[in-house]
Amino acid sequence: MKNLFLFLLFLSAAFPISAQEHDSTAFATQAWTTQTIKKGIVWKQAHFQNLFGGEQEINLIEIDLKRHLRKLRLAGVPKGTKLTSTFAQENNAVVAINGGFFNTKIGGATDFIKIEGEIINVTTNKHPRSNAYLTFDKRSIQIIPQTADSIRETRVDNVLRSGPLLISGGEIMEISKGGFSTNKHPRTVVALSGHSLIFMTIDGRNKQSHGVTLFELSRLLKWYACDAAMNLDGGGSTTMYIKDQPDNGVVNYPSDNKKFDHLGERPVANIIYIKN
Repeated sequence: MKNLFLFLLFLSAAFPISAQEHDSTAFATQAWTTQTIKKGIVWKQAHFQNLFGGEQEINLIEIDLKRHLRKLRLAGVPKGTKLTSTFAQENNAVVAINGGFFNTKIGGATDFIKIEGEIINVTTNKHPRSNAYLTFDKRSIQIIPQTADSIRETRVDNVLRSGPLLISGGEIMEISKGGFSTNKHPRTVVALSGHSLIFMTIDGRNKQSHGVTLFELSRLLKWYACDAAMNLDGGGSTTMYIKDQPDNGVVNYPSDNKKFDHLGERPVANIIYIKN
């Protein structure tokens, strides 16, 4: 018996379970709280005790594109900002997430955004992290990398530029290193998986949800079988809204008030939503 114990001890030392294997197993075996918001729109929530080295609070919404693509919308202002929940309520949204990066002094997006054929903002910040586009109309939707001139991407009626691109063709994309990528932050993501559109928020900057790096986020999206995914504005902007939920519809834990509650929304310049 003693020899068996020593042998098992040797194996555990020689072949330790890697952190990545632990994280993928934790994600795959997690029980999610699931609620149908309306037919074709499902909200999932999970609190992980140990994922990527800490606690994590994740909310996601799966949207059946066959049923709801025609109700997918963008909302934004050329200058100024509004709370995600205010944008959502003004536009009769059933679900929504915050959108792309914005000018923190005067508001308005810092990256190209076009809504129903009208250009709301052009790109004013040439930061390389904004290297992807969400584009859609009543018939199709894509999350695609930018091209040299971006003409192909910006022809569509609805366009939101952000980034970085995390998943394309089902594969993890290369991401440049730096604090924005390697530090743990709250994150907001829009993704495609089969015939579903995915809205996702991961809370952070709190011991009850540490947040993730972009490299960790990419792995998580790969585990969730996403075909394409792009990062949106995160940090204090990270907000998910669901109509008729308590706390003004905010279901995640926005961090801008430095508390783990639903009241810490940061005003933003645009949102992505499904019209009720």
